Amino acid sequence: MKRIKIIGGGLAGPEAALQAAAQGCLVDLYEMRPTRSTEAHQTSDFAELVCSNSLKSESENTAPWLLKQEMRQAGSFLLREADATAVPAGHALAVDRVLFSQRVATLLESNPKITIHREEVTTLEESDPDTITILASGPLTSPALAAELQRLTGADHLAFYDSISPIVDATTIDMEKVYFAARYDKGTADYINCPFTKEEYDRFLDALTTAEALPAKSWEQIPTPDSRLTTHNSPVHYFEGCLPIEETARRGRDTLRFGPMKPVGLTDPKTGRWPYAVVQLRQENLRADSYNLVGFQNHLKFGEQKRVLSLIPGLENATFLRYGQIHRNTYIHAPSLLTETLQLRSHPTILIAGQLSGVEGYTESIASGMLAGRYAAALAQGLTPEPAPRQSANGSLSHYITHAESKRFQPANITFDLLPPLEEELRKKIRDKKERHKLQCDRALAAWNSWLATSPAAFRALPTTI
Repeated sequence: MKRIKIIGGGLAGPEAALQAAAQGCLVDLYEMRPTRSTEAHQTSDFAELVCSNSLKSESENTAPWLLKQEMRQAGSFLLREADATAVPAGHALAVDRVLFSQRVATLLESNPKITIHREEVTTLEESDPDTITILASGPLTSPALAAELQRLTGADHLAFYDSISPIVDATTIDMEKVYFAARYDKGTADYINCPFTKEEYDRFLDALTTAEALPAKSWEQIPTPDSRLTTHNSPVHYFEGCLPIEETARRGRDTLRFGPMKPVGLTDPKTGRWPYAVVQLRQENLRADSYNLVGFQNHLKFGEQKRVLSLIPGLENATFLRYGQIHRNTYIHAPSLLTETLQLRSHPTILIAGQLSGVEGYTESIASGMLAGRYAAALAQGLTPEPAPRQSANGSLSHYITHAESKRFQPANITFDLLPPLEEELRKKIRDKKERHKLQCDRALAAWNSWLATSPAAFRALPTTI
């Protein structure tokens, strides 16, 4: 049996390693931190959640819920640890990021089939007959490895900007000015809500749109074919799904009120009404001693962040444990490079997983690693991997990144738009969107479970007690 080499200790890499090891394969897992760090990571921990601590909605029959349900049924190791380290977050799955990383590290370090290497990988052996490689080095892949991948594929990289939201010390929040609530009372009231009047919102918006931004660093610039990721004069190219708040605000005075500051469904108990706008704070850890500002990624200087964010009601005297950031996120052009089993078309013994493959989001990255680990295990055992079914959330996500319209390809989270639509007759008959989504979820889970039950031995569903 061939060995499996996995590069990257973020989310996709550890999940892939644990999946392949569970299938009986010997795994070498490489992580360059702490030998070489990145511009966004704070630690050298496995499965570090760099940005938010949320794995999105747990509301039944939503697309994020569907993806996680499929992963749970298949025995995702990291999702099991996320469930075990969950913190209150209303209808979302959010985790204590430190405890989560610790538990993932314990799984990896205690597995006799996984050998951990703390060193940077700068070459890819595309013709090694004894090794299957999974590249899961993430959105901040080192320049040397990115250049090697570019050499191997002959393709230009794309880049967008990813985010880190500010974190505030819970003890410094003025609790007299804020209130706990979940939108439309859906789930438990775990979010702290900072309500704005129109006057407060206008003052905040004026300060935000005139605040001084950080200059783009050389490592943040978009690469050109000749630059090998070192161009200094490329334009800033934000990912539309993850804009900094100051950029969103410049698109119109009400844009934030229809985005991250949307007050709909958040009744203020002091007034009995929805506020004009609201900033939501989400619990960071089980101790509840810190909260992050939901959707408040930005590219402002730290001093400017302190000045502007202190205009948020309840945060006038807050201590910020971490300020927001925007950083470059690199990914391959999957439609032209990858098969639906995440193999490079020109080098099928190399698989790409995680955000580098073009999926966006924590859960999506773990899901990609889960599939890559199983596909690699099949290849290591001399089997032909069978792609996840198109009707499932996992299969639809893989189908999107490998079949998207080439010129407009951007990373994607899981949404119902990626799943096959219902038959026209059903769409005409069922007008209610929630009911249609439920039918799509039922169909997806049936297809997923059938795939788990009938695919080759290397794809057997793993019990969640492993």
